[in-house]
Amino acid sequence: MPDSELEAHIAAVRGFNRFYTREIGVLQKGLLQSDLSLAEVRVLYELAHATDSTATNIASTLGLDAGYLSRMLHSFEKRGLVRRRRSNADGRRAILSLTKKGGNAFARLDGRAHDEISALLAGRSASDQRALVDAMQSIERILGATTEGAPAEASAAGSVELRDPLPGDLGWVIERHGALYTEEYGWGEHFEALVVDIVAQFMRAHDPARERFWIAVAGGQRVGSILLVRESDTVARLRLLLVEPSARGLGVGRRLVSACLQFARDAGYEKVTLWTNAVLVAARAIYVANGFRLVREEKHTHFGSEQLGQDWELDL
Repeated sequence: MPDSELEAHIAAVRGFNRFYTREIGVLQKGLLQSDLSLAEVRVLYELAHATDSTATNIASTLGLDAGYLSRMLHSFEKRGLVRRRRSNADGRRAILSLTKKGGNAFARLDGRAHDEISALLAGRSASDQRALVDAMQSIERILGATTEGAPAEASAAGSVELRDPLPGDLGWVIERHGALYTEEYGWGEHFEALVVDIVAQFMRAHDPARERFWIAVAGGQRVGSILLVRESDTVARLRLLLVEPSARGLGVGRRLVSACLQFARDAGYEKVTLWTNAVLVAARAIYVANGFRLVREEKHTHFGSEQLGQDWELDL
């Protein structure tokens, strides 16, 4: 990346930080109409939501200096907000927890935080709210993957929800296909144009009884997509299988393909076809695992470099 572009990115991030810290009120002397700082409220949050907390764990989770945290906890104890007890498993460890007074204090702070965010979102359209949350989740995913060992994977490892597209989802499908396949395979604008055409055809006219789009969501984030469209009365085509890098290895692709094939069976199709490229090894492994067979191969340069296109079929 050129130095000038990096400097522009640095300036943009710093500008956003100044805007957002002002917007959510963390520059005020006391956070959430209290006499507590942001760091103190975050420590109370950790104590309210974790069991068997220790000073070491909290310092590691929040990246706090041990001496600073020790003084903070001592102040909390003097105010009757926090208590210590010796661990039954290891007498050298002090377990921290909120007292009843501390729990009540945190409940008030938590309620104020909820109300302040509610006020922040009030008056904004549902689509703007979704766009805001999506942007925040993207920040968390990107920065988390580089600074904390990809915690987005941990969140995605929980339950994966497959749902119909909401407003904005199909635009996300186009954007993520264009960005990911350019980054990973160098396919560029010609591939993105193909995705635009596929999505546009679905949006203009589709039969809900025989065609369907799925969006995979994990940890509140969109992590994948797949589409099934009618090719004839007896044949359907699987298209636009995508799994975000943060969710790969978690079975998202298998879930998407399985849902797609079950829908095809229920809709009365006798065969499902798909076109892919040999370089997409992970996707091809999913197709093979579901019984697809390779029926045709042909080299092409549709996306700016020579690829081996493949046609696959599955008899239902």
